[in-house]
Amino acid sequence: MTHLLQDVLRQPAELHRTLHSLVQPSSAVLQEAAETIRSAREVFLTGVGASWHAALCVQPLFAASGQRVYMQEAPELLHTGSFSPTSVVVLLSRSGKSVEVLSLLSKARESGATVIGITCSADGPLARDAKIPIVLGTKRDHAISVNTYSSLAAAAGALASCTGPGFDSRLVSALLSSVDYVARLLPEWQQQVENSRWPDIHAATYFLGRGCSFGTCHEARLLWEEGAKTPATAMGTGAFRHGPQEIVTAETQFGVWIDGNCMREQDLAVARDLEQLGAKVMLAGQRLPKSHGALRFELPDIPAEWQFLIDVIPAQLCAERLARRKGVDCDSFRICSYIVEGEYGLLTPEATGEKAKG
Repeated sequence: MTHLLQDVLRQPAELHRTLHSLVQPSSAVLQEAAETIRSAREVFLTGVGASWHAALCVQPLFAASGQRVYMQEAPELLHTGSFSPTSVVVLLSRSGKSVEVLSLLSKARESGATVIGITCSADGPLARDAKIPIVLGTKRDHAISVNTYSSLAAAAGALASCTGPGFDSRLVSALLSSVDYVARLLPEWQQQVENSRWPDIHAATYFLGRGCSFGTCHEARLLWEEGAKTPATAMGTGAFRHGPQEIVTAETQFGVWIDGNCMREQDLAVARDLEQLGAKVMLAGQRLPKSHGALRFELPDIPAEWQFLIDVIPAQLCAERLARRKGVDCDSFRICSYIVEGEYGLLTPEATGEKAKG
């Protein structure tokens, strides 16, 4: 069994621990962070890599709470954004050590802005230097971010909920129930993936989603690239209908996430038309028609804006299976480092085997 698959299979247990920790003892920190956001003139929500995808997942929760946030990926926010003493920067980072994270911390400090840090590393600069650190005790993944990604998303979602109605026991109970159901479904999902011709190692892959699953489809793309070492494209389902559909052939495959509430029938129609045009389609969502999709993942009931908490797991399973079908190692990186600590080039000392200079 690959390390990636081991990390995926322990995800329900890690999510359980994370959700419980966000109720107690982190509830006071969440409330402080939520009150800081409510009183801010402007709020920036940011991250990079998988952490940015987690931020994309929770933006609808902030919107549902009536809280406007400015979304910009950390490398771009660093060089094009501007902060003031009335700004709040919600910064997601599993390690809290990436070069852009360190630079954003410095930029925020110089401008007097407040940083709320959400991180899985208690000894990282983000945990140490953020004015309000939300530190998660998630066990580190072997290589690809799996549990650290889900934990960051859960914590950011809890913070978003606290800016509105609240992250209360009723909501947590519903989320835990869904996670428990996924734990029971995992063997069935694994078997589905093993028996399916999706994903096809020869097909070009597109991932489509909207709402909270917009972040999920981008995370799926990263899983394809990091794990299976193969290119993929991710975009909003609505945006896909404005030109890119010209690429659809029998040599393309799609992963399509159906939102719990928004544009369900319209997006199911997109999936149906893709199949009619000859493409192979993987569907994930709640209350799916039984006739749809070459591969179909029926998600258990979960509040619609929280679907991201579990709907990435099918993509994780598929990425691991694709890597095995291709005969590539999903447990190691050929080029990238576990933590990006510099801004020059791609060939790090870790990748080339050279000793670091300076």
